[in-house]
Amino acid sequence: MKLVGACLILLATTWTGFEASRFLSERPLQLRQLKAALQSLEAEIMYGHTPLVEAASHIAKQITLPLSRLFDEFAANLQMGEASVKEAWEQSLKEVWKSTALKQGEFEIMKQFGETLGQYDRIAQQKQIALALVHLEREEQDALEKKARYEKMAKSLGVLTGLLLIILLM
Repeated sequence: MKLVGACLILLATTWTGFEASRFLSERPLQLRQLKAALQSLEAEIMYGHTPLVEAASHIAKQITLPLSRLFDEFAANLQMGEASVKEAWEQSLKEVWKSTALKQGEFEIMKQFGETLGQYDRIAQQKQIALALVHLEREEQDALEKKARYEKMAKSLGVLTGLLLIILLM
């Protein structure tokens, strides 16, 4: 019976460590994907002269979950026409953000970006997208550093915590 309990403890703590590690791995990937989505949005606005609703729908098809939901929700909120572009963007961010590996800093960057979305002419909008991309690049570098530093440690810590608990309980 003790052996089964020890295995369950070790399994649970190891799983927790691997989940923390997965979170650290997904954040840089999602940031890269978000930057690519903003670059696609820039291309749609600048060169395709595509309306924002269509551009958001196109981008949602190009990227994977959970960020594709952000642009799907944004397009749906815009099509309803009940909210401004800023409100539609914020509402979409709030709905989708919990399912991402992204942090509050990225949320603030995207929220500030949404405040300028659709407010300016194409040239000024391009500058706002470039500014958001610079901020996201900085966040991506931070995420890569944290991944390199803590990913292996999170896995090891999960296993070692389980072993410590087993030893203490025996």
